[in-house]
Amino acid sequence: MDAQRSPQRARKHWQSGVALAKARRWPEAATAFERASSLAPTDTLVWINLARAQWRSHQIDAAIASATRAFDLDPASPMACQLLADCLSHQHRHAEAVAVFERLAPEAPRDDAFLSAHGIALFSVGRLREAIDLFMQSLAQKIDAPLVHYRLGLAFKDLLMKEEASECFRTAVLLDRGSIRAMALALLVHESAQACQWEHLAVESRDLREAIGTLDPAGGNLLSPFAFLAIDCTPAEQRRVGMMRAQSLGSLVPRLPPLPRERAPGRIRIGYLSSDFYNHATVLLMIELLERRDTERFEVVLYSHSKANDSDLRRRVMRACDRFVDVNALDNAQVSERIRADGIDILVDLKGHTRDSRMEILAARPAPVQVSYLGFPGTTGADYVDYVVGDPVVTPLSAEADFSEKIAQMPWSYQPNDRQRALPESPGRAACGLPEDALVLCCFNQTYKIIPETLDAWARILHGAPHAVLWLLAWNDQAERNLRQEVARRGIDPARVHFAPKASMHDHLARLRCADLFLDTWPCNAHTTASEALWAGVPVLTLPGATFASRVAASLARATHTDALVCDSVDAYVTKALELAGDVPALRALQTTLQAQRLELPLFDSEATTRALEDLYLRMHERREAGLAPDHLPATPSA
Repeated sequence: MDAQRSPQRARKHWQSGVALAKARRWPEAATAFERASSLAPTDTLVWINLARAQWRSHQIDAAIASATRAFDLDPASPMACQLLADCLSHQHRHAEAVAVFERLAPEAPRDDAFLSAHGIALFSVGRLREAIDLFMQSLAQKIDAPLVHYRLGLAFKDLLMKEEASECFRTAVLLDRGSIRAMALALLVHESAQACQWEHLAVESRDLREAIGTLDPAGGNLLSPFAFLAIDCTPAEQRRVGMMRAQSLGSLVPRLPPLPRERAPGRIRIGYLSSDFYNHATVLLMIELLERRDTERFEVVLYSHSKANDSDLRRRVMRACDRFVDVNALDNAQVSERIRADGIDILVDLKGHTRDSRMEILAARPAPVQVSYLGFPGTTGADYVDYVVGDPVVTPLSAEADFSEKIAQMPWSYQPNDRQRALPESPGRAACGLPEDALVLCCFNQTYKIIPETLDAWARILHGAPHAVLWLLAWNDQAERNLRQEVARRGIDPARVHFAPKASMHDHLARLRCADLFLDTWPCNAHTTASEALWAGVPVLTLPGATFASRVAASLARATHTDALVCDSVDAYVTKALELAGDVPALRALQTTLQAQRLELPLFDSEATTRALEDLYLRMHERREAGLAPDHLPATPSA
């Protein structure tokens, strides 16, 4: 009799689970489906429902186990297959997710949504051309799917096929009126800028800014704030976009219980969260800061979701901390729990709104003090980030309304530097394809930072200094081709524009010594690229604006005592460049001073920079210990 009643009881529990799931009462739904699964252990649909409810209840390991059971029961079920792959991807186990997709029985149907999901898994492990093939198959079934066109654009983007990526994003914009349109517009603007394809850039940038006002802040928008760094927008617009993305990402991470007032005894524990603990610009800047830490007062833990890397820099980073924790295989909730268990006092996110960020981990509030530093030059917009580390130039206290965080100021520049890096001898201009007798004006920024107005100014400088050449980075073939055409339209012989290939940091620093003057871009300045130029003794001419990203080079100028190269208008920028071009002895004197005083300049004083940052951390910690809320921390006078 019990055996006959089991299917009926199982169905009753299943129906109860469905009703609870519809009401979004996920933990209770999971309990009901679990009871159903014990009574009907070979029912694939019950296991699928259980896995989905467990996932929504943030029981990700249990969800993976249930989805695995469902897929084992029916290897021809696309639903079980995709659910298991999605759960694995949620834990950043993308290679395992791809293997799951490949296990689905060949005869099983694959609809457009399934093909797109499989494509995203392949995209996540870098199998880009296979991903493109699946996105194309998906579009063959449903050509008007904006999200798939958007994903196709992402794959072309990573293949450096900028113009193809732009067309995919443009199609997604035409097909959607909501958040996908805004996301596609952001990348359309960015990729068009990377290719220096400017025909529609002004209109599309305007459309992107207008899209901000049409989006529901609570609508789950994932519009990338990074795209707003290099367009002419206001700090308020950047804050709004950051807030929408931070809120949307943070809503997916369960909040941890409130922290106790008492902390475990011992050193102040600083945790750094990043995917850049390898040969990346962020770590190139901060490695010596880690090495010079005060080990008696501070314990430093690195939480790494970086890609596998066996470089010398990675090994140097691992030696520079007390503990190195690889969190790649953990989902966001698990990482937050690990940080909480480690008793971290101050958690520092080094990514912000940049690619491969997991800033949303901070939404769980794993640490009592949470900080944004170095990786993203702007406000996160997140109410779960307490401080942004800046300086009096990039984050003046008068700009507090532009930041969701409280401002913590370093005394000189917020940017650390590694004075242990080499400064190799110049290879000579001939080896770089440069004329020996020319004035070499360089800019090694990525091409998305070069806007038409900047090139207009550069053309004016080249017209006024016929003995000068322009030396740019060969970031991609499309940009190089388009820039040559744009220069010619401005009456400049394209032969006066030289392109340097990508190179190792050693070779790049060596060749920089062939340049006479670095011409900065706006509204997004040179950042790491500018400090590299200054390290090589190349002065940086800059034009600051209203945003953090537009004031970085001015901050670096202040920290190298080259404030005279900070201009207040485009005309002043052009005039100053021509003044220096016409007075080579004065320019040479400026270069010589930079080279001779390099190790005494505040920008490259790693010891003072480390102590200043630790002073900020101490002030943050003391406020917390005193029961005080975060507040602005103005710069204290430097030694």
